[in-house]
Amino acid sequence: MSQDPNAHFDSTVLEMIEHSPVGAVPSTPSYQDALKRLYAAHKVYADADHRDGHVTARALARLPNFHAANLGELLAGAIDAAALEDNFSIFDRYVRSLPAALRARAEGFRAKVAGRPVLHRKHAGAEKANAPHELTHSLFLAPGAGPNRGIPGNYLFGSVLQTGTEAAPGHWAIQVHDSDDGAAVFDAADMLSAFAKLQEVLDSAPFDMSELDGLGFRML
Repeated sequence: MSQDPNAHFDSTVLEMIEHSPVGAVPSTPSYQDALKRLYAAHKVYADADHRDGHVTARALARLPNFHAANLGELLAGAIDAAALEDNFSIFDRYVRSLPAALRARAEGFRAKVAGRPVLHRKHAGAEKANAPHELTHSLFLAPGAGPNRGIPGNYLFGSVLQTGTEAAPGHWAIQVHDSDDGAAVFDAADMLSAFAKLQEVLDSAPFDMSELDGLGFRML
């Protein structure tokens, strides 16, 4: 039995959130204190789909991740990076997974999520301009939240991307974003280590972006 005197009440609040259609709890001090504890423990996140609502980590853990469907073939050496499933196809699968009522709002994020990223690396723009080929950029989505709410369905999005070509086989990074300006980045030496780190990220979902520091990410 838990020695935490708040454990039973906090468990009740988790159940209340999961059974509420909008993830609501009463605004009384005891419930708000429980929410603070649950947020601090990363058991509850701000719900991206309901204003002032909440969603539990248990509920998010039932959601799928999305990434290039043929990622395993790349890591096995059967294909090269240019043959990875394209970002808009990955985004299409994410949208189809959502309840019908959320799909139109999710489509509003298409360019931001699946388009070419803003590189969070000094001089990356110059490196890209001088690159002899299109640099790799592979989208993924995982349930969670950041400093801001996630995108529809309570997803964070990010990409594994090649950020420059100064030293073979190039510079690589993983970026993770919420629905607004929250961002975290991990720098990797090569493609294989970048995609290996991606697998760690996906295996950790759902998560708050602040938890990514344990995987070597830095918040931007």
